[in-house]
Formats: sequence, C-alpha cells, structure tokens
Amino acid sequence: MFKNLIIIALLFTALFSYAQENPIKKNVLNEQSVVRGEDGLVYPFNAWKKLMQTGRYGIKNRKTFTESGHPEYLIYELSADQKSAYMDKIPKPRTSESFREGDLFNGLRITDMNGNKYDLRDSTGKIFVLNFWFINCPPCKKEIPQLNELVAKYKDNKDVVFLGIALDEKYDLKSFLKSTAFDYNIVDGGRYIANKYGVKGYPTHVVVDKKGYIAFSTLGLASNTIYWVEKSINESLK
Repeated sequence: MFKNLIIIALLFTALFSYAQENPIKKNVLNEQSVVRGEDGLVYPFNAWKKLMQTGRYGIKNRKTFTESGHPEYLIYELSADQKSAYMDKIPKPRTSESFREGDLFNGLRITDMNGNKYDLRDSTGKIFVLNFWFINCPPCKKEIPQLNELVAKYKDNKDVVFLGIALDEKYDLKSFLKSTAFDYNIVDGGRYIANKYGVKGYPTHVVVDKKGYIAFSTLGLASNTIYWVEKSINESLK
C-alpha cells in the first residue's frame, strides 16, 4: 500500500513538472488570442481579423507565452511572393454556377450610368471584369476598397474594362456613391442582366478573356477572391 502511494506521488510530481514546462498550447485563433504587430503592440481581435481579411497579412506563432500560459502570435505584412504563395495554398473561391470557366461568354449590349455603351457580344481584344452587386449587400460593400485598388492597377490599360452591374436604380446609386467611391463603370438597373445569366448570389465576379471565354468566375467573397480576379486578368493579358 505504502509502495503504491509512493508510485502515485512520483507520477503526480512528474505530471506537474511536465505541465510547468509545457504551458497551455491552444493553436486555435479566437477572440482571446494574443496577437502582436511588428510594432510590438497587441492588436484587438477586430483589428487583426480585419487585416487578415485583406489577404495582405499572415499570422504565425511567436513561440512565446503570456503569463497565463497562452501562446502569442505575430501578425505581419506579406511580401508579394509570400502573398502569392499564401493565396495559392487557400482553396480557390467557389465557381459561380451561372458562369462556367472555359465556356464562351454569351454577351450583350449594356450602358453604364454615365451613358457609356459596351458591346459584350464582341469581347475580342478586351478583357471584361464584371461584378454583380447591390447596395444593401454587406460583402459587396466590404470588397469595394480592394476593387478600387484593382482598378487603379490597370488604369493605363484600355484593354481591361471593369463593369459593376448593380441591381439598384440610378437615383439610389448616385446617393450611395456620394459617400462610397466605387471606381468600376457602374451599370444601374442591372437586375434584368443578372436574371439573364441566372445569377444566384452576390457578389458574383466574372473575368472574360480577350477571346470571349470565361477565364474565372466566383460567387461570394473569400479572402482570396480579389487575388484570383487579378490573377485571371494577368493570365488573360499574356
């Protein structure tokens, strides 16, 4: 009996020592996670989550722990190569059922809010980048800043045409655009266009290559959606 008690005591001591040497290691990032920036400051959950959603930042374990034994993480800005490698590891955004990649795009004539006309029936030589959206769509509004950055990258290339096909009417769009800049060429009253193609969710992105084929499409907003839109544009330009 006494011998058994000694064995139990030794086991308890060993387990206690192991626990002391191995603090809590929870690798699941959540609201309680301690995330520091490269400036050494602790970022609140909403702050680092927002940065991660841009696809420009990565998070790694710093291999240090808080006094309570929780791991600390470092959020850092990705280089261009790191960003590409990171984005390629993430599953490709789901394809829109309305626009199957590799199919010939069934174009039409449309006019934007400023009276500019586009003939999408003949896209030879042009790359059309379409975004189906509407004002009261949270993910649609969330991606606008990144879409504006995308437009800026190709501002000097007349062969890349950005068209934002909105379900809303011109009056509502004008009011919205006063406070929220959206640099796509906006097509108002686009519900009939969305219905023509059977668009089932928003935002829906489509990239039509120079030969009129669908190079990329996706439904919804993923962390690598804009990356794939840009990647598809660049591949279509080659």
